[in-house]
Amino acid sequence: MTTPAERALRGPRIPEAVHRRRWAILGVLMLSLLIVVLDNSILNVAIKTISTPAPTGLGATQGELEWAINAYTLVFAGLLFTAGLLGDRLGRKKILLGGLAVFGIGSALAAESGSPVQLIVFRALMGFGAAFVMPATLAVLMNVFERDEQPKAIGIWAGGVGLAIAIGPITGGVLLAHFWWGSVFLINVPIVLLALALMIWLVPDSRDPNPGRLDPIGVVLSVVGLVLLVYGIIKGGQLADFTDPVVLATIAAGVAVLVGFVLFEKRSDHPSIDVTYFKNKVFSAAMSAVALVFFALMGVTFFSVFYTQSVRGYSPLQTGLLMLPLAAAQLVFAPRARLVVDRFGNKVTCTAGLLVIAAMLAAFATLEADTPIWILEVIFFLMGAGMAHIATPTSVVIMQALPREKAGSASALSNTFRQVGGALGIAVLGSVLSAAYRGGIEDKLSQVPAGLRHTAGESIEATLGVAARLGPQGKALVTPANDAFLHAMHVTALCGAGVALIGAVVVALYLPGKASAPQQGKGEQELVAAAE
Repeated sequence: MTTPAERALRGPRIPEAVHRRRWAILGVLMLSLLIVVLDNSILNVAIKTISTPAPTGLGATQGELEWAINAYTLVFAGLLFTAGLLGDRLGRKKILLGGLAVFGIGSALAAESGSPVQLIVFRALMGFGAAFVMPATLAVLMNVFERDEQPKAIGIWAGGVGLAIAIGPITGGVLLAHFWWGSVFLINVPIVLLALALMIWLVPDSRDPNPGRLDPIGVVLSVVGLVLLVYGIIKGGQLADFTDPVVLATIAAGVAVLVGFVLFEKRSDHPSIDVTYFKNKVFSAAMSAVALVFFALMGVTFFSVFYTQSVRGYSPLQTGLLMLPLAAAQLVFAPRARLVVDRFGNKVTCTAGLLVIAAMLAAFATLEADTPIWILEVIFFLMGAGMAHIATPTSVVIMQALPREKAGSASALSNTFRQVGGALGIAVLGSVLSAAYRGGIEDKLSQVPAGLRHTAGESIEATLGVAARLGPQGKALVTPANDAFLHAMHVTALCGAGVALIGAVVVALYLPGKASAPQQGKGEQELVAAAE
């Protein structure tokens, strides 16, 4: 830790008044982060309820549920760079306050949604607000902590993600046990009001003295490309046919637009994404690891909720409690991951983390309807521990690769990859789940009226919903639906494990190993000098 004498000798990079209250400021930033992450973790336990027909839920299909989640993440990811640049230009505190206000308004509107389409629209509005919150929290953090304290602060910040993941499902379960499904969004409003009050009081403003220009064309290209790509993947899962002309055309169009986006950014003199950053293999490997961790997390939480609630019969609150080990492991290990990095280096720490995640995803392929529940708890705990040892070190590598003045851009880039990884995790693994489920249940739907067969084959909830409408005749569908879902979950989990293994190979090849103390200091100086 930097002493006052050392800070005085080095020069007042951070005002003393700000330095004294830096930990209180970190607490406020974590509260802001909490609601952004809390919202998705709450929604995870509510998706089964929202898929239930009115008046209990909205009767959302699996595709609509995926869009309710991805409308948030895609808007979030698409606007992060613009939000980061606006924070650099206008002031991070102003952007934080505005983003929180929009997020709170979107939450209140989402709570009153009357249809899945309305829910998707208001979730997109929430994503718009969240895009201005997430990068600003890390940017402010980098401007209130000295460089030697940044890894510790980032570790605590990352641990806040674990706290949100812990609080979210349990809070969602309690709310769903006593109130209607919209309460999982309405709970955000009082937290937003508290965060706004504390932020006005405590958080200092900061900005980049040489901010970049906005890039509206790049923003439009990135959002359009991602939406087309994700739409094609989800549509392929719904149809259980990725060779369908509409699916192929949409995915191809999305890839083409994203390629155009990269080419445009390379030639632009004010790009949203400076693609030259990715020439640094260490930086690229760290970004890949971040994306793959969230790919796994969002995909697993999406299908595990249906496993615990639809197959095992647990309530939303019980599901939230079952996910507690995943969150607890992140909360415990994320702040301490820097100690593991100090001893073993980034390469060993992150590679081991991804291998653990791959192994736990593969373990999901062993779960059956009567598997002892403690096995699921162990899987969740080890998965959380693996994630903690990737998220913290990669965040430090990414944030310290750029000068302090560009903290907003570095944070936006990191969070873009998080959100895109999460959106693709839901889209890809959700579509694999949907396609595998339809393949397993289709030949068991002969007694279902022809007009309902396509709907009944879309997801386990759709099958069980149709079974309930058929009365005693529909009871024969319950066991085949459970069997088809378990098979689909096994296939999906193995696909996720394969992706995590690819990530482990990339990290093992390109992240730096452990360096001796003097070399490490020299390397850090060179990295800072090169970035500046």
